Amino acid sequence: MKNNEQENAGNAGKPEKPGKEKPRKVFNLYWIYGVVIVIILSLQLFTFGGKNTEITFGDFKTYVEGGDVDRVVIITGEGGRQANVFIKKDSLNTGPHAEALKKEKIGTEGFQYFFNMGGSDARVSEIEKLMDQYAVRYNYRTDDTWGKDLLGWILPFGILIVVWLFIMRRMGGAGGPGGQIFNIGKSRAQVFEGSKTTNTTFNDVAGLDEAKEELEEIVDFLKSPKKYTDLGAKIPKGALLVGPPGTGKTLLAKAVAGEAEVPFFSLSGSDFVEMFVGVGASRVRDLFKQAKEKAPAIIFIDEIDAIGRARGRSASMGANDERENTLNQLLTEMDGFGTNSGVILLGATNRADVLDRALMRPGRFDRQIYVDMPDLNERVAIFKVHLKPLKLDLSVDVEFLAKQTPGFSGADIANICNEGALIAARRKKKVIDKQDFLDAVDRVIGGLEKKNKIITQDEKRAIAFHEAGHATVSWLIEHASPLVKVTIVPRGNSLGAAWYLPEERHLTTTEQMLDEICAALGGRAAEDIMFNKVSTGALSDLEKVTKQAMAMVSIYGLNDRIGNISYYDSSGQGEYNFGKPYSEQTAQTIDQEVSKIIEGQYARAKKILAENKDKLTALADQLLEKEVIFKEDLETIFGKRAWEREEAAPTNGAAKTAAAVPASAPAPTPTSEPTA
Repeated sequence: MKNNEQENAGNAGKPEKPGKEKPRKVFNLYWIYGVVIVIILSLQLFTFGGKNTEITFGDFKTYVEGGDVDRVVIITGEGGRQANVFIKKDSLNTGPHAEALKKEKIGTEGFQYFFNMGGSDARVSEIEKLMDQYAVRYNYRTDDTWGKDLLGWILPFGILIVVWLFIMRRMGGAGGPGGQIFNIGKSRAQVFEGSKTTNTTFNDVAGLDEAKEELEEIVDFLKSPKKYTDLGAKIPKGALLVGPPGTGKTLLAKAVAGEAEVPFFSLSGSDFVEMFVGVGASRVRDLFKQAKEKAPAIIFIDEIDAIGRARGRSASMGANDERENTLNQLLTEMDGFGTNSGVILLGATNRADVLDRALMRPGRFDRQIYVDMPDLNERVAIFKVHLKPLKLDLSVDVEFLAKQTPGFSGADIANICNEGALIAARRKKKVIDKQDFLDAVDRVIGGLEKKNKIITQDEKRAIAFHEAGHATVSWLIEHASPLVKVTIVPRGNSLGAAWYLPEERHLTTTEQMLDEICAALGGRAAEDIMFNKVSTGALSDLEKVTKQAMAMVSIYGLNDRIGNISYYDSSGQGEYNFGKPYSEQTAQTIDQEVSKIIEGQYARAKKILAENKDKLTALADQLLEKEVIFKEDLETIFGKRAWEREEAAPTNGAAKTAAAVPASAPAPTPTSEPTA
């Protein structure tokens, strides 16, 4: 069974509120480069970009004699004298000026030509005499260039400073990745308060009644603390949500944020991790500082194991690595020398075994709320939440779907509902019927059906007898899970599968585990009996039975020779040990007992199949003909099971169903043969 990280009940299909904040546009750093280039070009045009053309004294004399010159401005500067010549507007469209206006692009406003007068007084007198002769106005002006020079020095630096400040402000604010230059030590928590909410309430959470009750009490304490404090009660400082992936831990936190009328700070454990030293601890301090200022408040840290791992386990990193500093600061803020009245910390993780013991103690996380896989009644409630926005056929029975999905998390159920809708849409249906959901269960567990996979007839026959062996043994022994269907259609990474519907149980006996091992070995036993040889198709079966037999001997204490001893380490410390918790002699004994269990059940499976070889052959032939057979086909060949439990049988045996194994029971998963 595949788990994903979706939550078990959410807001699927809910329309967004019209006032919802639109996503912020991503800032592009190349815009700044464009602005700088435009400014530089503008400066170039401003300083040197006058639309005028340099001419010689002879050209000037010709223009004066032709009556084209309106006036002349003689500018005296450090580099000498320059005459700026203004042409009459009437003359700009005639003669050489029209051609210059077109080719040289001289301006129609301001002066059009200029020429250097040189430093000779004789040349100056000659020019003045010429202008007096033809009555051309002229005047002198001193060019003070210190202002322009000063501006030319100051303006570029000013522009660079403005651009730099702009970039730093963008990077120091709430900008995207690579930002946080100045605010790198600030908290990245998303704050929900006032009108900003998650739109999720406890009514949207199905199947987690006990966990909701615990969290509702925390929310109620913050809303009305007087009724608790009058009795002398103290507010819990923290609550830790623990459970497998997809069971609804983050969804519960969203519901708390939606229900609480106090500020809610939400962030992930990875938000404290940074490449710079001291950033994680700084962000923890800033987070609690903000929460204290807005107390009463709630802080939610998702995947808290990212910073809460036990200290001292990684010898290569040393005792002073950044993650440990962050954890130390978190421990101090939660229950250090100072007080944190009115601030509650919620944490969520599926790896509670790796968390530091100091973080788990009362006074920091006072409550540990275990969010387990939903049972039958809880799955019914979860299905109702996710089926609400879907267009369903009247044949869809919610309780039937819940019975077909033991061991499924809320995220798996959400995925099945969505896959059912997709399958119905692919088949161009107007509503979603029961068969669509059953096919969705097959799709989620077994994978995509591969109709065009090339399989030889010999391989197909071997696969048929392999699956028929599983079905035969599981049908004829008492404690094996009830069979639903057998198929030799390739799906996902398997060439065939036998689907079971295991009963939901919390305790498993030795007889039940032995029967499950025997049923899992029925496929290889059938190959051995029918073909006198075995194949690699039993890889997943062997892997499963080896783990089950090893668990019986070394974990559950179900072996007479090893005795009532368990080498299981629930604290998780064992994974960091290089040695085994038992001697070499005990290891040899464990190996012998595991082999004894598996080989004994293999011989048992071969005996059962040898006694029912004719029925095994009939079942395999029928499987080769139909490719998929159901419970009724087995009843026709073998008759009804003597140990069949009515409550474990599916409501409609003819339906194409599939089921996974509940996490709490070591029942066999659907048998699948890899394409080895």
